[in-house]
Amino acid sequence: MRLEAPCRIRHVDLAEGIPDLPAEPGAKSLLVIFWWGRVPLGSDHLSTAELPLPRSAVLHRAARLVTAAVGDRLFDYGFKACLPVHRRRMPEDRPPDLAALNGAVRPLATIARGPDVDREDTAAPRPSVSLIICTRDRPDALKRCLMSVAQADGLDQVVVVDNNPGNRATRRVVDGFPGVAYLAEPRPGLSVARNAGLAATRGEIVLFTDDDVVIEPDWPLAMVRAFIAPEIMAVAGLVLPAELESAAQIAFEQELGGFGQGFRAMEFDAEFFSAMKSRGVPVWRLGSGANMGFRRTVFDRVGLFDERLGAGASGCSEDSELWYRLLAIGARCRYEPSAVVHHYHRADWATLTHQVRAYTKGHVVALFVQYWRWRHAGNLRRVFTSLPYYYLWLVKEGCRRGFGLRQRLLPSELVGWCAGLWAALALWRRGAHVGEFVAVGQTGSETDA
Repeated sequence: MRLEAPCRIRHVDLAEGIPDLPAEPGAKSLLVIFWWGRVPLGSDHLSTAELPLPRSAVLHRAARLVTAAVGDRLFDYGFKACLPVHRRRMPEDRPPDLAALNGAVRPLATIARGPDVDREDTAAPRPSVSLIICTRDRPDALKRCLMSVAQADGLDQVVVVDNNPGNRATRRVVDGFPGVAYLAEPRPGLSVARNAGLAATRGEIVLFTDDDVVIEPDWPLAMVRAFIAPEIMAVAGLVLPAELESAAQIAFEQELGGFGQGFRAMEFDAEFFSAMKSRGVPVWRLGSGANMGFRRTVFDRVGLFDERLGAGASGCSEDSELWYRLLAIGARCRYEPSAVVHHYHRADWATLTHQVRAYTKGHVVALFVQYWRWRHAGNLRRVFTSLPYYYLWLVKEGCRRGFGLRQRLLPSELVGWCAGLWAALALWRRGAHVGEFVAVGQTGSETDA
């Protein structure tokens, strides 16, 4: 079933019992998110014509939808998510032992304890954690974000980087939250702002979120728990939609896939990178910059965010390009769906199409940056073969099934693709394709608590 606007979002905690789903007056569809405690397990789409739904029917649908995520957390084999690897046989995913299933070796409630449930060193001291929130001229959204941050546990330092300090509204919002540091970074660009934030923080784990996000209270702790092995250098979490009231928000979440990568954990490693290198490594499948974290040592190994990329520069992909660097040197990155934030998608069509153009442009420029840095030809193959082929497929599907919301976004993607080619050419002409990494501490900005 496809979502229609306005769509209501309902969160159901299965640990508290199975509820009836009542009618939703004024809505055309319903998105149900199933949880067990603080761990999300699956989602369901319903039309309002299917409502009200009795608890027996809800139980039947929930059991089917959460099985994979529950199995992923309770058993070593049988339910693991497949990585997006092309033409490579995945390691054998053996089914779980029936004795384990029948004997309930581990109760369902253990899934709420996070990915470190079986570690022997869970008593080890928690690393210090810094949170960086970059913002530009969105004081209302920032206030909403900081209100959720104020309810969260596990943060030792919170820094808001203002990318337009001439607008005093942002400073006034930050001043209303004791303990949150304000950092002025007048040079435009999301990567510039993030690098400034890194220079002003001290946490062993550095988390990032955006001003148009609301975090879950246990998000910082869930992110830290996801660094379950010393080889894991970066973690991205699940991004759920905060609202789906407009056609633009529906299109972003459903037609473009939103920011989430599902309800099962995935680990991306050197084997995954090697298997995809010839075709263009889909590092964006790790997650979103709205919900990500790194070990601080990462930035000493591979440098900071590339300031040619991101909002205010090429458009986006500064996050995925950094993940690319990590995978290229053999580090591991983890997608952890128990670390949850809620994102407010663009609500009107004009801002969505602008976002799609910027995202496509940034993606293309990032592919060129990755090629210049590593000489992996798969990046060029994606620019000149995979993306054009995908756009042609969208046109073909539109002719066959009708032009819907997905095809309506295609012109913006084509404009973004052309803009990305032009921006990459401009970088190459002025020699900006051979820049070195920036080291932590080279960014100078004004900060205070």
